[in-house]
Amino acid sequence: MIKLFSLKQQKKDGVDSDKSGSHKKSSAAQLRIQKDINELNLPKTCQVDFPDPDDLLNFKLVISPDEGFYRGGRFIFNFKVGQGYPHDAPKVKCETMVYHPNIDLEGNVCLNILREDWKPVLTVNSIVYGLQYLFLEPNPEDPLNKEAAEVLQNNRRLFEQNVAKSMRGGYIGSVCFDRCLK
Repeated sequence: MIKLFSLKQQKKDGVDSDKSGSHKKSSAAQLRIQKDINELNLPKTCQVDFPDPDDLLNFKLVISPDEGFYRGGRFIFNFKVGQGYPHDAPKVKCETMVYHPNIDLEGNVCLNILREDWKPVLTVNSIVYGLQYLFLEPNPEDPLNKEAAEVLQNNRRLFEQNVAKSMRGGYIGSVCFDRCLK
């Protein structure tokens, strides 16, 4: 019994020393994200940035739409991939404050594949295309920013003006937006 305990302790100590050693054991999430990143097929309006090249589980996506209401803007999304990936969707937040029906002022994103419709067969590429689509076709039917959704539904021209004003760094109501034009 004591030998078993000491073997467990040695194994545990070995795992801890491996972390500081030269070779790390990759988790399932790290292996899968490595595969996803190697297979990324980004549209010309998107680019990925890894602030820490050794940490593939945390990265940024920059979307610069070339058509639609948000044309000429530059929007940064922060991806945090948990150890449960691919069974759990990555956490995605928009770092750029944006006047958008599906993105609230705190950066939370309303995209079905990041929540209830996530499946392990989906990849980072699926999320990138989903986010890009939100800028091409904002969805007022499933809003996080209810005010923006209401304006989009009732007065498309005013919505377009509000988006342009917010991207130039103006106020919409009492909210001041940072300039996000390229």
